[in-house]
Amino acid sequence: MNQIEQQPHWRFWPEGVPRQISIPDESLWQGFAARAQGAPQQVGLHFLGRDYRWEQLHREAEQLAGALQQLGLQAGDRVLLFMQNCPQYIIGFHAVLRAGGVVVPVNPMNKADELEHYITDSQARIALASSDIAAELAQASAAVPAGLEQLVLFDLVEALPPDFEPDAASWPALWQNWLPVRHPAPEVPGLAVQRWQDLVARQIMPTEVSRRGADLAMLGYTSGTTGAPKGCMHSHASLLHNALGAAPWLGMGPGDVTLIVVPMFHVTGLVMGMLASIRHGCKMVLLPRWDRKRAARDISDHKVTHWPNIPTMVIDLLGGDDLDQYDLSSLRYIGGGGAQMPDAVADRLSAVFGVQYVEGYGLTETAAPTHKNTLSAPRRHCLGIPYVGTRACVIDPETRRRLPPGEVGEILVAGPQLFQGYWRQPQATADAFIEIDGQRYFRTGDLGRVDEDGYYYMADRLKRMINASGFKVWPAEVEALLHRHPAIKESCVIATRDPYRGETVKALVVLRDSHRGQVGADELIAWAREHMAAYKYPRVIELVAELPRTATGKVLWRRAQAEQDVRDGAATVAARQG
Repeated sequence: MNQIEQQPHWRFWPEGVPRQISIPDESLWQGFAARAQGAPQQVGLHFLGRDYRWEQLHREAEQLAGALQQLGLQAGDRVLLFMQNCPQYIIGFHAVLRAGGVVVPVNPMNKADELEHYITDSQARIALASSDIAAELAQASAAVPAGLEQLVLFDLVEALPPDFEPDAASWPALWQNWLPVRHPAPEVPGLAVQRWQDLVARQIMPTEVSRRGADLAMLGYTSGTTGAPKGCMHSHASLLHNALGAAPWLGMGPGDVTLIVVPMFHVTGLVMGMLASIRHGCKMVLLPRWDRKRAARDISDHKVTHWPNIPTMVIDLLGGDDLDQYDLSSLRYIGGGGAQMPDAVADRLSAVFGVQYVEGYGLTETAAPTHKNTLSAPRRHCLGIPYVGTRACVIDPETRRRLPPGEVGEILVAGPQLFQGYWRQPQATADAFIEIDGQRYFRTGDLGRVDEDGYYYMADRLKRMINASGFKVWPAEVEALLHRHPAIKESCVIATRDPYRGETVKALVVLRDSHRGQVGADELIAWAREHMAAYKYPRVIELVAELPRTATGKVLWRRAQAEQDVRDGAATVAARQG
């Protein structure tokens, strides 16, 4: 049997793309430094009217790294990054690596109750944060036995041009009342607050710290069925692999421009946006949050060629009636994953701009893609074929038997982009991997199938999970947070359909006897909004007398979900008939 028969997707392999990539045995810092040395005066980053040259980004990262070492950062120490997309994210990420530390990206939408776990589990003692959300981090630090020791703070306005004036025509009102605002530093006993600009002004050169490809570079947190987020240990090499693969697969190279508006705390924005752009000499156009008009203007003004995203962004962009004001013809790649692209939107994208949406698949554990469609012939509602250097198969999750094309089972993946394991959780790490035919695979927990051509398709999720606008919401984590409310006796979190987000979070809640008739659903939703990230809190709460249970008392969440699916389906039919 020849290789093409063993790997049917090789018949569709993109021209000029190697099947394997040699990964340099080096720190991610070295690629960043090489960019500054090779093109110091070239603009590497644009942020809301301000250009940053590679030499400037490199110099500030070095100076911050030296200051962090002076504050006590040792090789291997974890450092939290808690901020929206901004130049400080790119600088801070590389400064931590230059100092020998390990980056812990944290979702800036998280609230204090959620942040407590990241501090205690990662054992971080230093955090870099923007002032607009730093109070949440400080509150979390004060609530745990061993909190942060150093907080490096900056105002987002510091990243804007010195002569900054809000442009009402292209800035949403929220940005005008948020980005330019300076916030006071939080005060927490035992927490020393440092100002970013003051540290950089010291111009301390860092001492050399030897870091190689196999060394730990990042803990990217992902939740699971147990509710508590787990730290995915990624080495410099595992992150670098997928960044390197982006050049041949996506046609990235010097002179190209990447729009980065997907959050960089997530592996898609971090790896396929930031790291890939730096490695291949692409200019980064950075947005702190999604705004359709600002995105359209930046694509037009900066001739953006590559835009990694989630489908809801494209849906929003194409939903406006002012697209004729912008020139989007420079785009060569628009793609992403996390949610399915509607056919009608994909049709319009192709008809109006001549670009096909390129879907892919990956997880925090895999540093973004394990599967990707090709630019030349992407298939819709399809995860794609295994990415550069990646093996994949489908097995029966019970018998662990490899399944033939067409049969649904659990998707397994193997490749250089796999994480090293879950931080401080050896049993969870052991459970996440399996050996098939002598090859160690990661169990994704996703149910899918592979066709005769070697293209993979999602069928369902083996794990209990809600997909809200591409953000993964784990019901067990939401339930654990809900139970902090004194009125809630128990809860069951399920998904309900949403016309824009695809799915949104719903909670069935049983109140304590003492609070029945005293607390309503709206009050609980408002409380949840204050204590959970915006994508995570239940938008719908239904008060129930009891939850469905088995004879042994286990909550039947699948039954609750199935009943909700029936109601959602009936509502959809009624809306269409109406």
